Amino acid sequence: MTPQQVLSQFQATGVQTCFHGRHIEPQIYAGLDGTNWRLKDYEARDGYKALRKILSEGLTQDQVIATVKESALRGRGGAGFPTGLKWSFMPRQFPGQKYLVCNSDEGEPGTCKDRDILQYNPHIVIEGMIIAAFAMGISVGYNYIHGEIFDTYDRFEEALEEARAAGYLGNNIMGSTFSFQLHAAHGFGAYICGEETALLESLEGKKGQPRFKPPFPASFGLYGKPTTINNTETFAAVPWIIRNGGQAYLECGKPNNGGTKIFSVSGDVEMPGNYEIPLGTPFSKLLELAGGVRGGKKLKAVIPGGSSSPVLPADIMMSCTMDYDSIAKAGSMLGSGALIVMDETRDMVESLLRLSYFYMHESCGQCTPCREGTGWLWRVVDRIQNGHGRQADIDLLNSVADNIQGRTICALGDAAAMPVRAMIKHFRHEFEAKIQKATVTS
Repeated sequence: MTPQQVLSQFQATGVQTCFHGRHIEPQIYAGLDGTNWRLKDYEARDGYKALRKILSEGLTQDQVIATVKESALRGRGGAGFPTGLKWSFMPRQFPGQKYLVCNSDEGEPGTCKDRDILQYNPHIVIEGMIIAAFAMGISVGYNYIHGEIFDTYDRFEEALEEARAAGYLGNNIMGSTFSFQLHAAHGFGAYICGEETALLESLEGKKGQPRFKPPFPASFGLYGKPTTINNTETFAAVPWIIRNGGQAYLECGKPNNGGTKIFSVSGDVEMPGNYEIPLGTPFSKLLELAGGVRGGKKLKAVIPGGSSSPVLPADIMMSCTMDYDSIAKAGSMLGSGALIVMDETRDMVESLLRLSYFYMHESCGQCTPCREGTGWLWRVVDRIQNGHGRQADIDLLNSVADNIQGRTICALGDAAAMPVRAMIKHFRHEFEAKIQKATVTS
């Protein structure tokens, strides 16, 4: 089946879509060609209509939050927490300053969706943040942008200036009593700053290290004030939801998995890229959209949600649909939606070596299990890969992973441990073969 044939199936379901080369683009990417990111272009695509609807029709904060809850929008940054529920945690009657933060510090290997949104459709994020700020009674927000995408940061700043000049940002927005100031903040490329509390520390001008929780950001966040943090793609989904209704967004996906999701498909595929598809789409159709496995080779495995999510063998993955619940049931995570395809030629021990080195390098060193354990994992895998493996090494890897997972302040320790355990679970024979070869050789 060709990508165009797959697209026609989606169009037959009534989901609003348009096709640009490699992408199915129903809601966030809709109508984009890479040049029409300006305010006038966004307004031509119904931009800021959702904000106008809220202010002109007098929607209340509770009504906006209820609509987002009805949509079953879940956090698109990795955790998949229900967005409307998170917004309801904000103490709206808090007498002091409250903050809204967009996490655009996209550092998960394989993920490149948020930078595309900010590059090609920045106003949709701005409008989503304004609506969120209205719903939670927040007057100041920040977008923390990954430190290695300088042009994208500059473009977002330009979009902010356009929005301010048009009266969508600032004091008394569109003649109402609602005011909201939004600022861009530049990160510096540290993977750990994608963790929300490390991001807050960095925003405050401190070293980006995760905080102990509780207290959670909703009660003690930026500068010690109540703060709500959502991912770029999460905010980008909000204007469509408000314009079309929570039920319409829910019906784009499946129960408990509302709407569309952007998947960054990379690895051994013919057409790597970002694909926005309805949640619940079979993995096999997404693979077809990406042109199939490169060179006509057989599919071996897939990392479905970024490098921190457990790998799944081809037979399991081919039975999955692309949504939070299906991937979790299969033993992995949808995560950030960074889908890494691996063909039959891939050496899984070598792949794990690269992953374990990354997490060793990016550990902030605050927690002993992570600081010491990630380096230990890398050294053992390196030993196996380079022909010096021992019979006890596989059990040692599992033991070290067990002693990291669940014993750190943030999830980086888990992110380092889960790929190890999954690789051994599904491809133990490859580890054993290398150890056996080393034993025979010695």
